[in-house]
Amino acid sequence: MPVWRTADLPDEPLFEAEEAALRHAGAQRRREFATVRGCARTALGRLGIAPVPIVPGIRGAPGWPAGVVGSMTHCGGYRAAAVARATDLVTLGIDAEPHRPLPDAVRARITVAKERIWLARAAAEQPRIQWDRLLFSAKEAVYKAWFPLTGRWLGFHEAALSIDPAGTFHAELLVAGPVREFAGRWLVHGDLVYTAIAVHRSRNAACSAMVFGGTVRKQPTSSDCHPPTSAPPTTDASNAMPTGQPR
Repeated sequence: MPVWRTADLPDEPLFEAEEAALRHAGAQRRREFATVRGCARTALGRLGIAPVPIVPGIRGAPGWPAGVVGSMTHCGGYRAAAVARATDLVTLGIDAEPHRPLPDAVRARITVAKERIWLARAAAEQPRIQWDRLLFSAKEAVYKAWFPLTGRWLGFHEAALSIDPAGTFHAELLVAGPVREFAGRWLVHGDLVYTAIAVHRSRNAACSAMVFGGTVRKQPTSSDCHPPTSAPPTTDASNAMPTGQPR
């Protein structure tokens, strides 16, 4: 169940435990924190789950209710949360980023050698796509899907990605863990790039997922993958290195 917003909610209520987590936060951080949790609680409500506090835990990972997997993301002009029952999905990871080039220093820090070779070729062939930013976003989605399964940090150099211009990506995990790869989908729309991963419970089949306007449109990558149909999104009227499941 995905929910998204393009503007912050000025009066989104927070639980006491969430307020405590914002003790030293500035105004902008409070707005994005509250809005993305409003998205999450709306999504949880669609699963029949009453509002609960979603408190940042280890490395900032959201504390989801028992029996739920989920992911959050926020950047300028976009806040989103996606949730599912743990009986349906093993893990979720979504990310959104501004569709702008990465600074050179950041690009060097997040890529492995074969990714840098591919980025140079992709930029020459399709210069309208900011492939380095897309790679960054996909690695953020990988980390968000990885962390709930392991409780462990995953560095940028511990996953090697290949990106298909048709809108999919594949991540090879270069460290030991419960999974060795993830499959995902990406989209560039307007001034944002969206990436997402969903792993279905059925035989742990890896399912790709695309986020656009907050809707996670899941598409199977194997015959064993049968995700449920997502609900329509809720909308209103109107970076840096990863620190854990944002945020």
